Parts: sequence; structure tokens; C-alpha cells
Amino acid sequence: MGGIGAPELIIFLLVILLLFGSTKLPKLAKSLGEAQKEFKKGVAEAEAEAAKPALERPPVVEDRVTMTKAEYDALLAERDSQPRGNTPPPV
Repeated sequence: MGGIGAPELIIFLLVILLLFGSTKLPKLAKSLGEAQKEFKKGVAEAEAEAAKPALERPPVVEDRVTMTKAEYDALLAERDSQPRGNTPPPV
């Protein structure tokens, strides 16, 4: 019970044919095939990238700004001394 048989499949295909028309079905099938091929290609590339050893991957570089406590205090003092409002910052 509940299986899809030949009559149900034929009715389903006829409904699809009526909805999309005979001219659009080949275009629809082609675009679905291309999308599937592109998806599989992307998955394969991601798996290949993940399989590379860590030595072959370029190192991740993080740009960090470091400053001394004195520089940080001076920066905060300068910020606090400036008037607040909608004035643009100096260039």
C-alpha cells in the first residue's frame, strides 16, 4: 500500500507536461542537469581542499593591533577630551 505504480507515474508526468509545456521541459531538464553537475563539482572541490595536509594550505594571517597600556590610556584620554555630537571626525 502507498507505493507509486505505473498509473500514478503516468498521471504525474501528464500534469508536469501540462504545467510546463512541451517546449519548456527540455530546457528545465537541461538546467537541472547543469545545476546537479555544478553542485557535485563544488562538493568534490571542497572535499579535495579539506583533504590537503595543513602544510600545503596557506597560513591564516590575522591582523592584530597591539599597543602598550600607556598608548591605550592616551588614546582613551584623547577620545574623552573631544566634544561629543554630530561633528565629523578630523581628517
